[in-house]
Amino acid sequence: MRRRHKGPVRYTLFLARSGGGSRMVSLPGWGVALILFLLALWTGANLYFWHKGREARILEVRLQALSQEARRLSLALEAERAKNGALSEEAKRTKKELEEIKKAIEELRRRAGLSPINALPVRYQEGGKGGGAMAALGEPLAEWAEVRAEVLDLRNQLKEVVPALERTLEVERSLPRGLPLRGYRGVTSYFGMRKNPFGPGYEFHDGLDFAAPYGAPVYATGSGVVARTGWMGAYGLAVLLDHAEGYQTLYGHLSRLAVRPGQRVEKGQVLGYVGSTGRSTGPHLHYSVYRYGSPLDPRPYLDPLWASR
Repeated sequence: MRRRHKGPVRYTLFLARSGGGSRMVSLPGWGVALILFLLALWTGANLYFWHKGREARILEVRLQALSQEARRLSLALEAERAKNGALSEEAKRTKKELEEIKKAIEELRRRAGLSPINALPVRYQEGGKGGGAMAALGEPLAEWAEVRAEVLDLRNQLKEVVPALERTLEVERSLPRGLPLRGYRGVTSYFGMRKNPFGPGYEFHDGLDFAAPYGAPVYATGSGVVARTGWMGAYGLAVLLDHAEGYQTLYGHLSRLAVRPGQRVEKGQVLGYVGSTGRSTGPHLHYSVYRYGSPLDPRPYLDPLWASR
């Protein structure tokens, strides 16, 4: 039996050229391994340098952007330096306006029944919070920081004033002020003792009688709640309103009603119409003002013209 010869392993590469011609190359195993190693090394080198090139391009873009930002900040700084004088003057004008606003807020506090508060601006003193920063910013920016602090302080005061003022204004709207008729000011009988129009002697008259034609609208002199409507003895068909601070108003001798008990009415709303019901000698409106049940002279509650009569 014939034994085969054992030698080193070899690989044959068949190389064909397009257009004709071919060639066979026989390589040992280590040669093929070397070729594969060189191909892998070349591919890895290409990937490495491509990645480094990409990082370089990204850094270049970032440097360009930073350069543009530095230029913009430099121009802004120059412009800011040029505006320092104008900023300082504007800050002073704003402070003067804030002083006027502060006075207005103090007046609103007084009207709302709140205790006066001096809205002093926050001062940035050396060693305090933000002191070094303010010095570094320069005088104009420090002035604006002070203005901003004062604005915040005044805004906080307004948050307290507005609700209290709204309550005060609501009470003021509820108080009986003004005339119950429009266009009719003639008074036929005043508040106090008068001669009895229905017999001998004198009697106490607890309101004002306004001369007005039958059917003229009668208006609420303040916002409130209708406490009572209907027939009220000598007042005839009448409306009684409850107001704030213990005030009540009565509108008597009406011909027709326009509201019902428990209804909320606003100042100037029609309550009814002039008539001659009850103890009356002709069409007119009887108007009374009470506080905690006691009758008051309505004249001081009508308007400035009536207050002097």
